[in-house]
Amino acid sequence: MALRRSLFCLLKTQLNHTCQQSRAQSVAIIGAPFSKGQKRRGVEHGPKFIRDAGLLERLSTLDCPVHDLGDLKFHYPEKDETCMQVHFPRTVGRANKLLASAVSSAVGAGHTCVMLGGDHSLAIGSVEGHSRQCPDLGLIWVDAHTDVNTPATSPSGNLHGQSVAFMLKELQDKMPDLPGFSWMKPFLSSRDLVYIGLRDVDPGEHYILKTLGIQYFSMRDIDRLGIQRVMEETLDHLLARSQRPLHLSFDIDAFDPSLAPATGTPVNGGLTYREGIYITEEIHNTGLLSAMDLVEVNPLQGSSRAAMEATAALAVDVIASSLGQSREGSHVRVDDIPSSKEDTEQLRL
Repeated sequence: MALRRSLFCLLKTQLNHTCQQSRAQSVAIIGAPFSKGQKRRGVEHGPKFIRDAGLLERLSTLDCPVHDLGDLKFHYPEKDETCMQVHFPRTVGRANKLLASAVSSAVGAGHTCVMLGGDHSLAIGSVEGHSRQCPDLGLIWVDAHTDVNTPATSPSGNLHGQSVAFMLKELQDKMPDLPGFSWMKPFLSSRDLVYIGLRDVDPGEHYILKTLGIQYFSMRDIDRLGIQRVMEETLDHLLARSQRPLHLSFDIDAFDPSLAPATGTPVNGGLTYREGIYITEEIHNTGLLSAMDLVEVNPLQGSSRAAMEATAALAVDVIASSLGQSREGSHVRVDDIPSSKEDTEQLRL
């Protein structure tokens, strides 16, 4: 264990150097106002609420150009019957195809892409689009849920609980040919995925986690190990073999509902503010974050205006800290402190 920690510290030193080199990389924001991956209305308003909470203003204080590409316009088929117990497959499939192209274009143009959801079914397109440019990416999924049900194991039939199953090569023979998804094929290996924050896992999903040997950290693991150790093991798992682009898919329900009440599927006992922000700070410090999702902010699920605003403000904090906002302060770079003699000479001039 001591050797493993030493190797991780060496890796982190190297990655921090990379971080300084990539500090000025531009950011592209894509809004995805979409809700058909689940049944609760309101999550389609998430992108607007996150922007209205001051996202662009916050990111403007960081040392990188920001490009807001606006919201995608989704087209809904007139008829979209349930198929194999899966709801709205054509609608979700088409939406993700559009999103995949948008994310691929943004990453291909050299931007760090930030996708604002919308429900978590959108990660199908976001991660797939990212993989077109970065086929060796590693995926960090921060969520109360694993979202790795197949149509056969899903209790609800909602596609926001099946996103990861579409990505995994190991589940290819378990996924039927759903209408709307002919455009995509599995592209991710189970070893390229880490879950953080789990506390509501369905029986079929638990079987998949164990059978495929997927690395995950439940809230019990976070209580037992501490968030620092969890992040050390997460980054060691994904980056020990080689440096590669990272995709962060962050569901706001990873936080405890006392912090993020305006979301569709809250689960008690979630991340504290400090744990959630530490996760994003450590990912930023690698210098390898290439794309991220922030999903499941649902203003209609908040019991009050204050609850809505608190959830949206938390989403802004997550995004900003992923892109370089530091609790030590985010400042314009200073390379030197003038001596008192130089100060005096400047005053005389």
